Amino acid sequence: MSAPGSVSLPALGTTAVLWTSDAEALSAATIELQRELAAIDETCSRFRADSELSRLNHSAGGTRVTISPLLAEAVRVALRAAETTGGIVDPTVGRSLRLLGYDRTFTIVRSRDSITMRVGYAPAPGWRSVGLDDETRTLRLEPGTELDLGATAKALAADRAAQAAAMRTGCGVLVSLGGDIAVSGRAPEEGWPVLIADDHRARLAGPGPVVAITSGGLATSSTEVRRWRVGEVELHHIVDPRTGTPVERVWRTVTVAAASCVDANTASTAAIVLGCDAPAWLEARRLPARLVEAGGRVVTVGAWPTEVAA
Repeated sequence: MSAPGSVSLPALGTTAVLWTSDAEALSAATIELQRELAAIDETCSRFRADSELSRLNHSAGGTRVTISPLLAEAVRVALRAAETTGGIVDPTVGRSLRLLGYDRTFTIVRSRDSITMRVGYAPAPGWRSVGLDDETRTLRLEPGTELDLGATAKALAADRAAQAAAMRTGCGVLVSLGGDIAVSGRAPEEGWPVLIADDHRARLAGPGPVVAITSGGLATSSTEVRRWRVGEVELHHIVDPRTGTPVERVWRTVTVAAASCVDANTASTAAIVLGCDAPAWLEARRLPARLVEAGGRVVTVGAWPTEVAA
């Protein structure tokens, strides 16, 4: 049996990790990963003035515009996430996040002097203010609507990269983008081991449970890592679209397994927003999940796999 290979690289404001079940396929798989990451960044980044999404947000005013196939796919995925969660995960929180100070990459947001800044709050206009026409590949945003695809675009990149790399190499592939994990192709016999932790930067040999996945996706949403201050106010990046405010810290982290990384991240984000209602919501959708309360108590839902020590 071939030995696996791995590589990690900075991407999308986080860390991308690629594993292949055959080390000889790593170079070709890396090319596919880098291609997908570059395409998503150029198309969907809210922090690049030259991205297609930024240009779209700046020109929002009710005019219908033609968009690229990739942006159309990313918006379609985001709108499906909004519809399936009843608007709990909503792509129109762009202005909400900007008013909270999350208007640059997180490294800049966390490091800049925010003493003189003021925080603002604004409910999201709602996903129904986004008019996507798949037949003409055009998009119309209501005036005042700003898109943020953070809840789905990174997961979409993981799904697309894993599928492209597996198709090119013919081997099993795991892609992790800041803890959003997608696998494709034939997995190792015992599955891909994944450490469940608050921070995606944790090493596999670190403390915490490990689960094995063989298909689909696994995603962890957390209120612990992306935190910053504006004046005396401490904030985090998961916003309730109904209020435009960071959600109450009921869960420290939520990890969900699903048929794809997009589905897993949609559900884990929704669970953070739903707070105390999250376990019942996940149970009704038969999604295996692990929720950690702010105080550290662990709640598991559905067919969450048996955990082993790292």
